[in-house]
Amino acid sequence: MPNTLFLAPAGPGIGYTSVTMGLVRALDRIGLRVSFLKPISSREESTDRSVALIEQTTGLKPQTPLARSDALGLYRRDPDQLMEEVVKLHQAAAAGADVVIVEGLMSSELQSSVGRFNATMAESLDATVIPVATPGPYSTGELGGLLDIVARPYGGIESERVPGFILTKIDAPEDERSEAVLTFREAETQPREISLEDARERFGRLEQENFKLLGAVPWDPGLIAPRTVDVARHLGGRALYAGEQDSRRVRRIALLARRVANVTDQFTPGSLLVTPGDRDDIILAVSAAAVQGVPLAGLVFTSNMEPDPRIWALCRPALATGLPVFVVPHSSYDTAMALSKLDLEVPADDPERADLGMDAVASHVDLDWFRRHCTTEREPRVSPHAFRYRLVQRAQAANQRIVLPEGDEPRTINAANQCTERGIARCALIADPNRIQRVATRHGLALPPALEIIDPAVVRSRYVDEFYERRKHKGIARPMAEEQLGDNVVLGTMMVELDEADGLVSGAVHTTANTIRPALQLIKTAPGSSIVSSIFFMLLSRQVVIYGDCAVNPDPSAEQLAEIAIQSADSAIAFGLPARVAMISYSTGESGSGGDVDKVREATRLARERRPELAIDGPLQYDAAAIPDVAKSKAPDSKVAGRATVFVFPDLNTGNTTYKAVQRSAGVVSIGPMLQGLRKPVNDLSRGALVEDIVYTIAITAVQAAKSHAAADEQ
Repeated sequence: MPNTLFLAPAGPGIGYTSVTMGLVRALDRIGLRVSFLKPISSREESTDRSVALIEQTTGLKPQTPLARSDALGLYRRDPDQLMEEVVKLHQAAAAGADVVIVEGLMSSELQSSVGRFNATMAESLDATVIPVATPGPYSTGELGGLLDIVARPYGGIESERVPGFILTKIDAPEDERSEAVLTFREAETQPREISLEDARERFGRLEQENFKLLGAVPWDPGLIAPRTVDVARHLGGRALYAGEQDSRRVRRIALLARRVANVTDQFTPGSLLVTPGDRDDIILAVSAAAVQGVPLAGLVFTSNMEPDPRIWALCRPALATGLPVFVVPHSSYDTAMALSKLDLEVPADDPERADLGMDAVASHVDLDWFRRHCTTEREPRVSPHAFRYRLVQRAQAANQRIVLPEGDEPRTINAANQCTERGIARCALIADPNRIQRVATRHGLALPPALEIIDPAVVRSRYVDEFYERRKHKGIARPMAEEQLGDNVVLGTMMVELDEADGLVSGAVHTTANTIRPALQLIKTAPGSSIVSSIFFMLLSRQVVIYGDCAVNPDPSAEQLAEIAIQSADSAIAFGLPARVAMISYSTGESGSGGDVDKVREATRLARERRPELAIDGPLQYDAAAIPDVAKSKAPDSKVAGRATVFVFPDLNTGNTTYKAVQRSAGVVSIGPMLQGLRKPVNDLSRGALVEDIVYTIAITAVQAAKSHAAADEQ
């Protein structure tokens, strides 16, 4: 996976888009394959200024962002689904790239929570976060406080996820803090220059050991200079003579109301001169300046007042120089007010200005740091949203038939509906069709045509002979076989065993034993497995980890615990998660003794012996397994401690209690239990499962089924 850089804006007016685009250019210059992503458009529609400018200036073809209005609606209905859509865009953008530059939200109807929303996006994309701010009028201490506030939603400036910051518009005049940025004194129209080394000396107090100044972009008024045509559009102007309005740049604006002798100092290159249309003296003086070669930005007449035709005729030589002239409907006062609100963002049709901004940023960032960071191999962290998105993608690709024996249970019907509509699996509900329809109607659910319904009363007789043949050695008579097939879980399990279905999900109303027993009797364990165990995928705030065994084995022996560890590690790998297995106990290393600790110690030894290539360590206390700082003191030499992704508990009491405590107290989504060790996938549900839980368990089952088919084909 490529590195992802997410730039976190400190507020408006910082040149945010220029920085994101400038990083694209900077990293391209050092030979990296760069991709740009703006997940959510700044406009109501999906067309976006940043995306358009990137296309025009770099030749890249960024992903089309979500329209702001659509994203806002989805955010209100289902924020998790919105994040999965963002992950989807990122996956597409990351294809073939070394690094992805992500531009987040600046302001929208999400204004009150934009920082939190950007932070969620950054976490979902496993991104490195770089705050962007401008010094403005702030003291160094105030600027440091601002950076701290910006970084806080992302883990703070102490976090390894936030390695540094970028400053823009260094040494900008104070007027630049307001919107009236084109009224500078002559001394303020000159670009500043500052090296990164100078900036580090100046802003060194802001740096910390792991929080460095990564870019320092000086003030350059040329980067905010709009074209004359942009100002005309803003004012609703009507061109009397377009001239070179598409190429001339407005560097300052002057409202001319005094006699000519007192305003000639305003006739400077790049000046846009505003005057009433009846000021013949000023009009003629401006025309004379243009004829003498002064490249004025343009001449604006207020109050819809055009010059006298006789005066206008005398201006023709000035027009021949390309001087733009337009008239606006507002009074001089109202025009001045409108100009103070001029939007100085780079328009989508001005790639020249965008190009200048990109060059300015690219020339003032720490290229050595970015090269090191973006070329360093790192283990990707799978966020909950990324995990769910990839899970659904894999399930859709697998296209498996999954039977649901609790076919008339409302949550199950709803989940089957969603899975069918999203193409997650070909679901088959087992229950009386009339009963299913009544339950669906009562809960306002419309059954999609592709959703299969199996009437057990109609099909049951087909399976009696096969069931009898498989169970007669246990003393099962034919009438008993028919009776047991009256249980829809048994019926569905037979369908899986006979390859009429690829997997089964049950447990919304049945116990774990009711779900597993038929599977053990009919499907049996996979080659190399002696037990069936379970895991939960725990979707923590920043990553996905695995807990096992939390549902099946009450008190596993050391040998069984070792097998659970290996099964759980293999499951992690199968679902795209790193496999660092912590064997959990109340003691770490050699510090404790007693039967319970000794069992975990022996299980660790056996698991390592059977699978030496896996990272397995234990006994470890939970905090030593999960928290790097604790690991440094309790297990400093461990390759697992502080970085565990798979937590294997010593018994069912510990595992089940822990998973439910974390799930309920921390508000963590858990997916599972997923059963391990069976020849074909059968999965259990918690009886408190939500519709969402069932959907993702069906997806897991579909992925397992595809893997099971692939393994069978290899044998």
